Amino acid sequence: MSSADRAPHRSVLVLALGGTIAMTPTASVSGVTPTLTGSDLVAAVPGLQDIAVTAEDFRKLPGASLTNSDIVDLVSRLEHANREGVDGIVVTQGTDTLEETAFLTDLYYRGSAPVVFTGAMRSAASAGADGPANLLAAVQTATCTRAREHGVLVVLGDEIHAARHVRKMHTTSPAAFSSPATGPLGHLVEGTARLQHPLQRIGPVSLPLTAPSEVEVVTASLGSSGILLEGLDGKVSGLVVAAFGVGHVPQTWVPRLETLAASMPVVLASRIGTGPVLTSTYAFPGSESDLLSRGLIAAGTLDPYKARLLLIAHLAAGTPRPEIAKAFLDYR
Repeated sequence: MSSADRAPHRSVLVLALGGTIAMTPTASVSGVTPTLTGSDLVAAVPGLQDIAVTAEDFRKLPGASLTNSDIVDLVSRLEHANREGVDGIVVTQGTDTLEETAFLTDLYYRGSAPVVFTGAMRSAASAGADGPANLLAAVQTATCTRAREHGVLVVLGDEIHAARHVRKMHTTSPAAFSSPATGPLGHLVEGTARLQHPLQRIGPVSLPLTAPSEVEVVTASLGSSGILLEGLDGKVSGLVVAAFGVGHVPQTWVPRLETLAASMPVVLASRIGTGPVLTSTYAFPGSESDLLSRGLIAAGTLDPYKARLLLIAHLAAGTPRPEIAKAFLDYR
């Protein structure tokens, strides 16, 4: 790693969205809520003396309350900061939706300045709070010149992950985030981001022409009749099926899914969340090849939640249906 990657006087913008990293106890309620500002978060981190860090409060919400529209607004702010010449950008937010917001940002962001998402599993008032260390690691990654090559990144626990691969794998552990299919892109070592695995960026999706479309996820489960598929036509613009294994559903679901696929994009993902949906191995009714022959779209390696965001982004951008199907081929 060259010394340029750790050069002093680089500039980083920290955009604070709220989340556990910004939460402290309050007198009015039992439990923690988002109270800390971006400046508060930065002030709690030793080791930033050689980096010009500016903090901005963009939202102050728990991760569960963020919306797609919030992320569209965030991307506009990121691209403005990129045009202003900032060296890197860090986004702090709640971990409930971090893997999804980072992926949606990766779909839209067109700038060259690195964008790094981070958060915390323990609130600022907890013993062993992980927020300051995660924020420091995120800032150090955002100033790494090689980070420009990898798209939007997620940094927690000194691990650097690609937004498209990272998943939250535990409800409470400080080591909750991992990329189970690929492993991390790199690590922070002695304050330097070491990125070992190159990752080709996928072309961005156009920002929405319309309000984000309604797309829901319906999960297959043992003995389910598929009743949740009833009445979706006319209420949603697209559907993601979180199927068994490599892309299977109960045989009773097949007629409903075929009807829905005739009127809207229906994406076939796996509820497992790691590994690809197959295309031609099984041939029974409700198998992956059967469903794809009836008009469903294979999600590739995307889990159902990221497949939903990719579908939403293309629907909102007005992408023609054949091009939507092609977009999922980038994630095989």
